[in-house]
Amino acid sequence: MIDLHTHLLPGVDDGSPTATHSATVLRRMQGEGVRTVVCTPHLKASEAWEAPVAEHARLRDELITLSPPEVTLLPGFEIMLDLPGIDLTAESLALGGSPARLVEFPRRGLPAGATEELLRLRMSGVLPVVAHPERYNGCTVDTLGVWRELGAVMQADAMALLGAGPMADFSRQALSEGLVDVLASDNHGDRRSLATARDWLTEMGAMEQAQLLTEENPRRLLAGEALLPVPPIRFRRGVFDRLRELVFGSRPVGTREARAPGA
Repeated sequence: MIDLHTHLLPGVDDGSPTATHSATVLRRMQGEGVRTVVCTPHLKASEAWEAPVAEHARLRDELITLSPPEVTLLPGFEIMLDLPGIDLTAESLALGGSPARLVEFPRRGLPAGATEELLRLRMSGVLPVVAHPERYNGCTVDTLGVWRELGAVMQADAMALLGAGPMADFSRQALSEGLVDVLASDNHGDRRSLATARDWLTEMGAMEQAQLLTEENPRRLLAGEALLPVPPIRFRRGVFDRLRELVFGSRPVGTREARAPGA
C-alpha cells in the first residue's frame, strides 16, 4: 500500500514528536503492508515561498536511517489554501516529485471561491489532491462531483469510514457514488491505519475498490499517470457495525462538527 498523507516528519507540526516515535509507527505500517509513505507536514499557501524544504529533507534522511528499509519515505506538504492565487508550482511542494499537491480548506466552511481556486491550480499545471473533503462544512457530494470534473483528486481519510456521525456518513456516501479516488491515513504519530480501511472494504466484498484506493491509484498519482475510476461500493450495514465494534468498541467516532484527533 501507499500512504499519501501522514504527519510523521518528527517535531515539525502537530504530528509525531520524535524520529524514534515515527520509526515505531512506520514499523507497524510496514507490518500492515504499507511500502511507501509520503510525509506531508502542514504548510500555509501564504507561506509556501519560505517552505523549510532543506530542513525537512534533513529530518527525512534521519528518519530513513531508523525506519524499516522496506518502506520508502517521500517528501510532500499538506497545504492549507488560506489565500487564493498563490503559486504552488514549485516542485518542492509536490507529493514525491509528482504533479500532485495535497491541499486542504479551513474546517469552518468552504471559502466562496474554493471551486475556482482548484480550477486555477489545475490550469497552472499542478494536480490538486483535496485532503479529507468529508471534514469541510458546506461540502456536499455534488461539490465533489464538480471538483472531480475539474480534474481534482479526492482523498478521503481511511479511518473516517469506520466512524459514526455526519463525517462518516459523508465518506461512505461519497464512496457509494464513486467520488473517492484515494484513501490515506492522515497519521499523526498515532494508531490511524490505512490497513484497517483496506481490510474492512475487503470484508465488504470491495476488494477491487480497496486495491484501487490504497495501491493502484496512489501509485499512478505519484507516477503522474491518469487515475482509474473506483466503482461505487454498496455498503451492508451489518458488516459495518461488526467491524466498527472490533476496531472501536461501542464508542462512536468522528463528526463533521468535532475536530478529528491530530487534525
